[in-house]
Amino acid sequence: MTPFAKKAALTALFVVLSGSLLGCTDIKFSAIPPEQGLSAPAETASANTNSSPHTGVAATPKPAATPATHASTATPAPSVSPTPPPQEKPDPKATATPAGTPKPAASASASKPAATPATGDRTPFSWYYMKKKTGQVPDFPKETKSFTADQKAVWVGTGKKVYLTIDAGGPLIEVDLMLKSLKDNGVKANFFISGNNILKNPDYLKRLVADGHFIANHTMTHKDFNTLSDEQIKKEITDFEAMYKKITGKEVEKYFRFPYGSYNMHNLSLVSEMGYTSVFWSTAMRDWEPRKNGAEDPYNDIMNNLHDGNIILMHQGSKENMEALDRICKEIKKKGYEFALVNELQPHK
Repeated sequence: MTPFAKKAALTALFVVLSGSLLGCTDIKFSAIPPEQGLSAPAETASANTNSSPHTGVAATPKPAATPATHASTATPAPSVSPTPPPQEKPDPKATATPAGTPKPAASASASKPAATPATGDRTPFSWYYMKKKTGQVPDFPKETKSFTADQKAVWVGTGKKVYLTIDAGGPLIEVDLMLKSLKDNGVKANFFISGNNILKNPDYLKRLVADGHFIANHTMTHKDFNTLSDEQIKKEITDFEAMYKKITGKEVEKYFRFPYGSYNMHNLSLVSEMGYTSVFWSTAMRDWEPRKNGAEDPYNDIMNNLHDGNIILMHQGSKENMEALDRICKEIKKKGYEFALVNELQPHK
């Protein structure tokens, strides 16, 4: 080998060794950036590609950061999103509740549409009268002026006649005393009895019929008709008819009284279509509660409102009524009045 060739070979070897040493230096330096990349997200990926051990270290902060991120975003979401729905849900319910409530005025307006189909008005009424001086016929509800010829009803008669009507939808008090008072005075009364009372006391009905008193339909269970459907109303009336015939062997005459005096134009028409005349009244008392002055109160109530064609409403459930009955019958007769039965009354037109 010539001197020139030896020199060239040594130069080449030096270059090769220098490159190798420089390559080792790059490897060492390339391991540093990944460690710095733990705090620099932009360099984390390069660390993952260059060294797997550092990838595990770099991955650790990510999970730690991830829950923190989700926690901060997840917490507001539940607190914000559930809040509006509860506020919106009560509003529809609040408006629906009054509409669905039966007692408020809304219930009346809600029931009107059901009555519109050519069957009359379902606006509820309670019977009343406006008392005048003794001997004068009271004034009656303005609704009576709108009764049609097909709505058969009576509430006062004419002439020197009195129609004593006794309602028995509640307790049957002092039956013996009542029947004796009527018989002793030769009085035939008009009884409006609920069927449930008759079922419990069939002999009570038989005694009334035997004494010649007039029995009318007062429904089977004494419910407010304004709360019932047409089918329920018909059943209340026809069940009474069937029970009456089973006990007496006779058909009940077609006279009727609304429980509590509670009615509407639709129900009045419905009852009339069933062949009944509804019987209201021109004298009544607060006899569903104890009387302060005992038997003196019902006596005064009736005598102070005595008038021609008087239809008197008296409840058998009042002890004071039963105690005053004999005296009332005697005094009415002394005033020149005759006791009569409601089946002689003609419906008002």
